[in-house]
Amino acid sequence: MSYNGFKSLVVRAEDRVAWVTIDNPPVNTVDATLASDLKAFADEVAVDDGITVIVFQSANPEFFSAHADFEWSFDPSTLTALADPGADTDLNPLQQLNERLRRLPQVTIAKLRGYARAGGAELAMAADMRFAASDRTWLSQPESLMGIFPGGGGTQYLNRLVGRARALEIVLGAELFDTSVAERYGWINRAIPDERLDAFVDALARRIAGLPDGVATAAKEALDAAEASGLVPDLAEEAAAHAKVYPSPDDVVDRLRVVMDHGGQTREGELQLERLLESVPWAHRS
Repeated sequence: MSYNGFKSLVVRAEDRVAWVTIDNPPVNTVDATLASDLKAFADEVAVDDGITVIVFQSANPEFFSAHADFEWSFDPSTLTALADPGADTDLNPLQQLNERLRRLPQVTIAKLRGYARAGGAELAMAADMRFAASDRTWLSQPESLMGIFPGGGGTQYLNRLVGRARALEIVLGAELFDTSVAERYGWINRAIPDERLDAFVDALARRIAGLPDGVATAAKEALDAAEASGLVPDLAEEAAAHAKVYPSPDDVVDRLRVVMDHGGQTREGELQLERLLESVPWAHRS
């Protein structure tokens, strides 16, 4: 397959490995363009027997993916318009997308540099493995500062990776995690010096791709079956809970508009998003 025609992805397929580079300026927001491209790519690669491993990476060294599009808070219909009628209708569109990626038959690896927050972190968690550049990668789930909580699969994926107590810390604390803590918590597989990250992921991807046909897929299926004993994500439950806080009430939407006016979804604002969110007061506190 050629994997051409994407607006926010550049795909290179070689030696049974697909390198998928996210290129959606300025900060790789998960917006309608990127979500549509990821879905289209997933649909194509899912039936491509010539690809064994998929590596997701970013063209922007400062941002793997900033987060989901803030505009979806201002007009929720723009998010619901992305719903996939062929997927589980109990899930919201971002859950549908991330599950489509998580369930790909290929082994998926997220190679992380820069900030991966909220929907961007959820996208990374949908991959089978995550490797990050030491001291140049930061993860965060700051949705609670926006009056919601991770609703693109984040609560379920976090629980699998770090456990309930640490997931609550991440979700409700809304702090930025560096690679040393993220690695210790299990949020990422390993933190690797930046100058070695590309070579490490490349070698791992090629090693897996070089296994006899069917080995990687069968191993992934077996590990998924073991996980099914009680740790399979219950996304329908997350979707039902998320519906209690999204679409957001007017005061939360107004607050997010202020955040946008002060640099949300710009490079300068996103480099300090948690502090920016905290600087805008809530209109109504009980």
